[in-house]
Amino acid sequence: MYSLFISCNINSFYVKVLSAQQIRQADAYTIAHEPISSVDLMERAATAATQALINHLQRKAFTPRQMHFFCGRGNNGGDGLVMARLLSSAYKVHVWICPIPENPSADFAVNLQRLEQLNRGIAIQTLTPDMPFPPLQKDDLCVDCLFGSGLNRPPEGLAAALIAYLNSTDAYKVAIDIPSGLFADKPVSDASKVFHANYTLTFELPKQSFLYDHHYRFTGEWEIVSIGLHTDFLNNAATQVFYSDLDMVKKCYQPRKKIAHKGDFGHALIVAGSMGKMGAAMLAAAAALRAGVGLLTAAVPAFGLPLMQVAVPEAMCVPNLGDIALQHLPDVTPYSSIGIGPGIGQHKDTADAIEALLTKSNLPPMVWDADALNLLAKNPHWWEQIPAGSILTPHPKEFERLVGVATTDFARHEWQLRLSSKYRCIVVLKGAHTCITTPNGISYFNATGNPGMATGGSGDVLTGILTALLAQNYPAETAAVLGVFLHGLAGDLAAAKLSQPAMKAGDIVDSLPAAWQQITQV
Repeated sequence: MYSLFISCNINSFYVKVLSAQQIRQADAYTIAHEPISSVDLMERAATAATQALINHLQRKAFTPRQMHFFCGRGNNGGDGLVMARLLSSAYKVHVWICPIPENPSADFAVNLQRLEQLNRGIAIQTLTPDMPFPPLQKDDLCVDCLFGSGLNRPPEGLAAALIAYLNSTDAYKVAIDIPSGLFADKPVSDASKVFHANYTLTFELPKQSFLYDHHYRFTGEWEIVSIGLHTDFLNNAATQVFYSDLDMVKKCYQPRKKIAHKGDFGHALIVAGSMGKMGAAMLAAAAALRAGVGLLTAAVPAFGLPLMQVAVPEAMCVPNLGDIALQHLPDVTPYSSIGIGPGIGQHKDTADAIEALLTKSNLPPMVWDADALNLLAKNPHWWEQIPAGSILTPHPKEFERLVGVATTDFARHEWQLRLSSKYRCIVVLKGAHTCITTPNGISYFNATGNPGMATGGSGDVLTGILTALLAQNYPAETAAVLGVFLHGLAGDLAAAKLSQPAMKAGDIVDSLPAAWQQITQV
């Protein structure tokens, strides 16, 4: 009866997140099949990074007193040498070479020679263990080109000491491709051995490690720079990790037919609210309506009925479900989807009502949020009764209550994937790059959203959006990807209009029409 998972080849729509090995293979494929020499590909990549850096500095209105490039002797260091050469006509540039690896790469050697022959007064010095590190000031730019994405073990010796020193300075810090000491696709064991960038310019595709909240301290703000890697390789590369953007999400939208009527867009049930928390129910209901549901019914406690019908007049309400908290739930036969959790509290009667609901046959897909998740953590036997194709939307603490505390973000991601697989559900783990996992092992990291959305009620809005999309017969995977992106985009539009500190959850609802306009534009 219900479309549970993806009905189209959604994976072909999304920016791929590749492993460090695949990134090296992409470089090699481009060199062989464009064809282009490796040194010319380095020139192209560094030129693109240079322009992106100039643009970034202009946006910040920051003119560095001096630029200090710290280069290893591999290809990441070669990128730094090219950038130093290109920038030396406009800035005072210093190049500091850390003698790692023992044998310089061929492209590093070529670009060192080009830099030395330029004769622009660029200071080039090789660091040794017995010499002091250069003093850096607040108005200096420090550019990290020590290690690239191919690093497979923590830095040691002089390199580790240099990274620790650079982190201790007040200079503005930029990493090229990846902060040195950070791995593209595995966890870090010692944060002190990772360069802490204010800003990172990464080549062609995001690295998976950039997408975890705990790694923001290493990457800072990051930007993707296209360097023209061969599209045949990128199109054919196999991955199960993707990064959604506007162009991709547009392809998920199901246009409406001229002859459509409200019955074509589903009937959603929002189960929400308790004494003191009716705002959560109203936000979820308002968001569901703005997300396009045909009909909406709100199941709220008796005292909340007049509040809901005044605040959200388009929503129907179910009476006699409890005085101050939900004590039983209605017949769910008429509904295409159910969103449960915003503001319901953890009263025993509410838990009993949910347990009774789960015994019903032919339940439609559900969205679980907030106290519904907290009650699920207390009643793990419910898991087997949650209908396949449901969407769970925990924040990190709620996720910990469900599965425990992971030691690293990568480990937590693996737990999230296992949870989706075991219970045939979509898990939406909220964060700066909200991660969506599916039963077939696919992960989608979201590109939209901002810190202004870190406010009470923002999650209730997401619940309403997802419930509405499920009701409209979007497959669960598509509903999650589209809904999370739409929610974040509305938040970005609200922040642009109001500022991040001034935002409240209702502003996200109010910005949904403008967000839809961007997604539905041809």
